[in-house]
Amino acid sequence: MSVSRQKKVYLPTTTRKNQYITVGFPLTDEFLAAYADLETCYLEFSKLAYQVAEKNDLFNVHVVASDKLPMVRFHNEAYCLPTEEQLRFFYNPAHHEANRLHTIAGYRAKKLKVVFLATGTEIRSHSALFHSHVQKFIAEIKPLLPIKDLTMKVRDHQHISYDFFAKSKGNKETYGYKLRKVDNRYKRRECNLPENVSALNYVTVNLPVGRRIKNQLLASNSTNFSENYQNVADKFIAATKARQLLRVAMVANNKVPLVRNSKYEKLESTNEFQMVGFDPNAEAPAPILHWDDSKIADVLRFVIVASKSDENDEGFGRFMNQVEDALRAFTKDFDIDEEHIDMVIRFHQHLSYKI
Repeated sequence: MSVSRQKKVYLPTTTRKNQYITVGFPLTDEFLAAYADLETCYLEFSKLAYQVAEKNDLFNVHVVASDKLPMVRFHNEAYCLPTEEQLRFFYNPAHHEANRLHTIAGYRAKKLKVVFLATGTEIRSHSALFHSHVQKFIAEIKPLLPIKDLTMKVRDHQHISYDFFAKSKGNKETYGYKLRKVDNRYKRRECNLPENVSALNYVTVNLPVGRRIKNQLLASNSTNFSENYQNVADKFIAATKARQLLRVAMVANNKVPLVRNSKYEKLESTNEFQMVGFDPNAEAPAPILHWDDSKIADVLRFVIVASKSDENDEGFGRFMNQVEDALRAFTKDFDIDEEHIDMVIRFHQHLSYKI
């Protein structure tokens, strides 16, 4: 592959783009005391948020007062499906707009979280403009709040997703992406960020355990599948290590990996989330492996985190080419029905800061 092509990764034209930004307002005693009661606080704050958002061309806005974690995916129909720990938003940015308050009766949230879902057709190219609209929202709503010195946390989430086996399904057209760093893209479009921005770039891979994979990898008369999972992990680690991808994880316990910048691996996991922490300063951290050896997982989930050496002005195209090479090597030994199984790859770009 030529040097110029290494700077780009060529993904299916069916690739989906998503962006959403969350702003967390701490719900302190002092903040709550400015309202008649908890329900009034939620209603009046959400009404104010919608008004300020509309002025700043933000048309899909949700106020979450349940402390549940937003998860956003593309869908041609709009849904919001709650679980015990998540709010799963499914929507098409080109068509769907909404204002909605999400609460649990009688529950006092730790923070009021405003979730802005990007709208339009050019999500990635307009990401800086979307972020600047949220910044204007924050600047306008702050003096209207009962507490003037609140410290808010802003999280900007962007990802692109596609089926690794798209060509096997007849989707052969591709488009080249450089996948530039978020802060570099924003600077070029005059969207200013604070100096203390934390950034994280990584890939998640979801491989459904269909009948053919189950028969090949996990079928056993034993009630302990640890050896089977270890065999999968060894193949994955070997394939990624050969491509200098050293920050990797495998999760096979029916939990969703939640990736964080951290100096510690042992973060607090929950019933739905498996915390996966990577120290950005570690040269070659040990692979992170989590599975339930008493059962067969519905999906094998893998994480590959970009290191400092993968970051450059041109973007993460070379990193993604390495990821795809590793996945081709990893999957070639498995009996996968590529015409019917979707192995979804998501390239995540996150940044966060306090304001």
